[in-house]
Amino acid sequence: MPELPEAETIARDLRGRVVGKKVAHVQVAKPDILAPGLTPRRLSAGLRDHAIREVGRRGKNVVLRFDDGRVLLVNLGMTGRLVFSGAPRAGELRHVAARLDLDDGHAILYDDIRRFGRIELLSPAEWEERQKRLGVEPLSDELTAERLHELTRGSRVAIRNWLLDQSKLAGVGNIYANEALFRAGIRPTRRAGTLTRRETAALRDALRDVLAEAIAARGTTVSDYRDGAGEAGGFGPQLRVYGREGEPCRVCGTPIKRVVIGGRSAFYCPRCQR
Repeated sequence: MPELPEAETIARDLRGRVVGKKVAHVQVAKPDILAPGLTPRRLSAGLRDHAIREVGRRGKNVVLRFDDGRVLLVNLGMTGRLVFSGAPRAGELRHVAARLDLDDGHAILYDDIRRFGRIELLSPAEWEERQKRLGVEPLSDELTAERLHELTRGSRVAIRNWLLDQSKLAGVGNIYANEALFRAGIRPTRRAGTLTRRETAALRDALRDVLAEAIAARGTTVSDYRDGAGEAGGFGPQLRVYGREGEPCRVCGTPIKRVVIGGRSAFYCPRCQR
C-alpha cells in the first residue's frame, strides 16, 4: 500500500504539471472508487471549470486544492496510481477508473486494478474536520522526540501497530514502520508504552531518516506502486528488513524473522532488535 513517501512523490510530480490548470471534463469509469454519496455527476459539477491551486499531501493522501477552496482527496488504497497523462508510461495504464481532463489537453489519470482507493470531494469545512482525525506528520517540526514519547505513554499496543494508527502518526505504513524500528533497534512486538525516552528519540530520528530517504528514491515499489510519471520507485533495494524473511541481516548477518501482529506481517532482526 502506498505510504507517505509514495504519496509525497506523486504530489511533487503532479504539482509542476497541473497547478494553474482548469478541469475541463471529468470521466468516471468505475464509480465504486468514489466516496459514499459522491456521484460522477456531483464530482463533475464540483470540479468543472475550476482551477487547481495547489497539490500536496496529508498522511497517505494526495490533496488537490481548487480555486473555490474545495479539496479533492485521493487515497491510493493498495493499488491506486495517480499519473499525469503526458508522462511517457501513461499509455501503459489499463485500469483507469477516473480521469480529470484539463484545459491544456492533458489529464490526471486515476488507475486502480483492485479499486480499494477512494476519491472524495470536500468543502473547506469538511477538510478541516477530516484533518483533525489525522495524527502528527512525521516529517513536521511537531514530531519532536518528546512529543513521540508523550504520545506512546500508556499504550499496550505493539509499537509496530501503534505506528500504523493514522490518528497517531499520519502517513506511516507497514513498510516504513518495520524499517524505522530496525534502525532504532526496537523489536516490533514491544508495547509502545514501554519505550524509554532514549528509544523514542531513536525511533523519531529513524522514522524521519527512512521517510526522507524513501522520498529521495521516489518511493518503494513492492508490486503495483508507480509515481506520477508512471515509473516504479527506487527504494526497494535499500530495504533492510521488510519482505526479507530468511535473508541475512545487512548489519549482522542473522536471518531476518517474520511475525504476524494483528493479522499483518512484521519483519525484524533477532540480534539487532533485542
